[in-house]
Amino acid sequence: MTLMKSWVESANDANHPFPLNNLPYGVFSTAGTEERCGVAIGDMILDMAAAEEAGLVQIGDIAIFDVPYWNDLMDLGADAWAELRARLIALLSEGSDEKTLVEPHLIAMAHADLHMPFAVSEYTDFYAGKQHAQNMGSILRGSPDLPANWLHIPIGYNGRASSVVISGTAIHRPNGQRKAPDAEMPSFGPSMRLDIELEMGAIVGTGSEFGQPITVDQADDMIFGYVLLNDWSARDIQGWEYQPLGPFQGKAFGTSISPWIVTAAALETFRTSTPERTKELLPYLDGSKDGLYDIELEVLMQPEGIEEVTAISKTNYSRMYYSAAEQLCHHAIGGCAMNTGDLLGSGTISGPERAEYGSLLELSWAGREPFTLDTGETRSFIEDGDTLTLRGNARGDGFTIGFGDCTGKILPAVAWPAK
Repeated sequence: MTLMKSWVESANDANHPFPLNNLPYGVFSTAGTEERCGVAIGDMILDMAAAEEAGLVQIGDIAIFDVPYWNDLMDLGADAWAELRARLIALLSEGSDEKTLVEPHLIAMAHADLHMPFAVSEYTDFYAGKQHAQNMGSILRGSPDLPANWLHIPIGYNGRASSVVISGTAIHRPNGQRKAPDAEMPSFGPSMRLDIELEMGAIVGTGSEFGQPITVDQADDMIFGYVLLNDWSARDIQGWEYQPLGPFQGKAFGTSISPWIVTAAALETFRTSTPERTKELLPYLDGSKDGLYDIELEVLMQPEGIEEVTAISKTNYSRMYYSAAEQLCHHAIGGCAMNTGDLLGSGTISGPERAEYGSLLELSWAGREPFTLDTGETRSFIEDGDTLTLRGNARGDGFTIGFGDCTGKILPAVAWPAK
């Protein structure tokens, strides 16, 4: 696919993240408007509530865009998603005879604040990157051997929807229990091994019924779109608590997502296959489509008070072992009902080279091999004041599909007991 030309000139820049090919969905507000649905086109946002009120867009029988989330559209299903996308392309394409009607409803992105693009129903995080899982085995157990079940099922755990926040939200360093290997008793205090996890988040658009399993192909059709996802992790708290039931407080203090939902339709041309299976999957995990996407990913780190930003990792979403559709299928296979607005974290995305590792635990090999920033500073884990940013782009013929930055700054831990 080549660039689709728009009468919004900024959308025609080959490197701009929001061309007509993309049309991602977000929620914005301005000094004069409350939070509402918007669509990014170049450096502008189409006010969907205003466009709906003006009769330019109508999906279904009731107004669905004058709300601070996209869940109402998501719940209508794939036909409604396709109808809206086709209508937006018609309105914003070069040569559209409705340009003069649409222009008054465009808002400069520079004048808008961005908010959570959807209401998160529930949040599940997976552990589906093979290189990451092997690295964790080497670091924690001295062997890259995978758990016995890893090559057969997408491993996951149920996280906290209440902890999912929009890019730009500052994250306090969490307090919790930690136990040094040679200590007799655990201690309480701020995490000293604070980390990120570079992930993609898949958003469930249409749900499934309680007690009813779904196929991989059905799961693929249920996915509305994708966001960048940083599953902040307190490795010392996690290391003490996770046996035998898995992560808890070490993961519950914050998960950041990017502000724009890039639809599955916008990514369709970037589909790519999952890797060759080391062991054959059971038939219920078979699907008829390629499951991953060719999306370039990058992690940036910026210490407080320093302008220079260092790219500490570059990898690709295609490095994953399990696709989001496979994860969603497995999630529902026992009868678990999936809901509109459920968020599925992919798991940490790491490639085979050190420069492609998606967490600081891997980049510093658990602190044993600190890495150096472009500023000359060294890091093993995140320090107070550090800002971490995830970026993702899928690059086509003369156009780029972007997600917007997924950024968070680490603030000091809240004093305990509270004063």
